Amino acid sequence: MATFPVVNMEKLNGEERGETMNLINDACENWGFFEIVNHGISTELLDTVEKMTKGHYKKCMEDRFKDMVVSKGLEAVQNQIDDLDWESTFYIRHLPESNISEIPDLEDEYRKVMREFAKELEKLAENILDIFCENLGLEKGYLKKAFYGAKGPTFGTKVSNYPPCPKPDLIKGLRAHTDAGGVILLFQDDKVSGLQLLKDNKWIDVPPMHHSIVINLGDQLEVITNGRYKSVMHRVIAQPDGTRMSIASFYNPGSDAVIYPAPQLVNKEEEKSNIYPKFNLDYGT
Repeated sequence: MATFPVVNMEKLNGEERGETMNLINDACENWGFFEIVNHGISTELLDTVEKMTKGHYKKCMEDRFKDMVVSKGLEAVQNQIDDLDWESTFYIRHLPESNISEIPDLEDEYRKVMREFAKELEKLAENILDIFCENLGLEKGYLKKAFYGAKGPTFGTKVSNYPPCPKPDLIKGLRAHTDAGGVILLFQDDKVSGLQLLKDNKWIDVPPMHHSIVINLGDQLEVITNGRYKSVMHRVIAQPDGTRMSIASFYNPGSDAVIYPAPQLVNKEEEKSNIYPKFNLDYGT
């Protein structure tokens, strides 16, 4: 079985650049996912984000989640649950306008740290988009420009915790789906696993790694690349032990950006068949 792609971003600056670019391209074409290390975000910042996120969950969200479980009788379910995810979440919007000051229960220091983290992730997302441009033969900045509507891209972070689940065979942490947007950057727990992607009709674990960022591609990026890069189904399996932290940041096209395949990636036959018609997607967030 093929090994899940892990990319050392430092190698882009040396003799192994070509090989590393090929690894990223292959991951985008055949996996829709890859994991990056030495990505430029400091380990100190990552450690602080993890510590404060886990602390916030314990202090402000854990009891609420337990109350929800009791109120819905989830500890005693006997049949598959298909309309609920075993997760505790909140969402931070960064662009085009931040809502972080409006989110209740966040300590000021946590807000400050998450603002700093978002800035680092935004830079990383735009760097990754330019790597994609180079691999696709598009001019530098093409994808970033394609994501811009009147107010720029949409960028936000879903902060999730997946507590221990008494019935992991009956309740999913997060049901199978693809992501609608552009490029997703995930900072996940390095001890408690659960994320899986669908490849060749088999569910494959995305390995938890210390200080890594997992990259996956959304539906709109698949459209812009004319299907060359893939947005794939993925899910989170609930675990009987341990709480899994997941901080997924979505760098998406602006809500009024018109999305269509890059003309350079469309041949004459595909142009006639119009596989991906132009569209725009308002996220409502």
